Amino acid sequence: IYRDLRFSQAAAMNDKEIAPTLRGTRRDPGQKRYLPNSAQSPFGDFPAEYRLPKGQRSTKAKTAATQVEKPKADYQSRKSGTGGATSSLLKGKQPDQPKPPVAGAFRRRPIPPTEFRRFYERGDLPIAIQHRANGNKIDWKVDIEKLDYHHYLPIFFDGLREKEEPYRFLATQGCFDLLEKGGSKILPTIPQLIIPIKTALNTRDVDIIVTLLKVLQQLVVSGELIGEALVPYYRQMLPVFNLFKSKNNNSGDQIEYGQRKRNVLGDLIEETLQLFEIHGGEDSFINIKYMIPTYESCVLN
Repeated sequence: IYRDLRFSQAAAMNDKEIAPTLRGTRRDPGQKRYLPNSAQSPFGDFPAEYRLPKGQRSTKAKTAATQVEKPKADYQSRKSGTGGATSSLLKGKQPDQPKPPVAGAFRRRPIPPTEFRRFYERGDLPIAIQHRANGNKIDWKVDIEKLDYHHYLPIFFDGLREKEEPYRFLATQGCFDLLEKGGSKILPTIPQLIIPIKTALNTRDVDIIVTLLKVLQQLVVSGELIGEALVPYYRQMLPVFNLFKSKNNNSGDQIEYGQRKRNVLGDLIEETLQLFEIHGGEDSFINIKYMIPTYESCVLN
């Protein structure tokens, strides 16, 4: 009997759990009546005309609930849909646009093969290199005065495009030797020299243009009326002069040692144009000014 009584008391205690005491704590239900009602939005309550009666839902919520869910596609491509996208109106970083292509006005052009190399390798030119301690020279097998300038002078001018030795040295030095002793034979060959001169200028190669300018300066002073004979051909030669006229080395307060060897392209073009004007007669300045507007006369000024 005693054992049954204890079992019945333990069962009664298990049925009735002991509740914790909340009086005086933050969970005390008696203190909740003093707390203010929570706001309807983070910025406060809505105005009275915009509040909905209790128990009534907004139309947007109703329509959203009544909308039929569309079947999802089997496959969605990359960057499609609205998942993770923001609603900002700020434009994102645009892809880099390709830069406009370079015009390439000063770019070096392909150098066509010269007739001078073909004639020299075939043994048709009466020249050979004479090696000396103070510098190489050309050993002419025939007297220069006896040569046919209509045949040989255009060939040597065509070789001014060469940049490989010994062709470069032979063509350059051969031009100077022919112009030095040509005299009156040079003037009739001027029309035949225009095509080799124009071809060399159109290579846009600085080294070739520098060499050609030095030969042109020697050509103008080699005989009478040669400068005037070149005036009708200014339109073939001077466009490249106008392109490279301002090509000088801006070294600031430093020394440009290329002046000693006369390798500054802009200065050489200016010197050549002045020689053209001095030896070209009355119409030389007008034709030079027409092709090169930035040129200033060295005679009138």
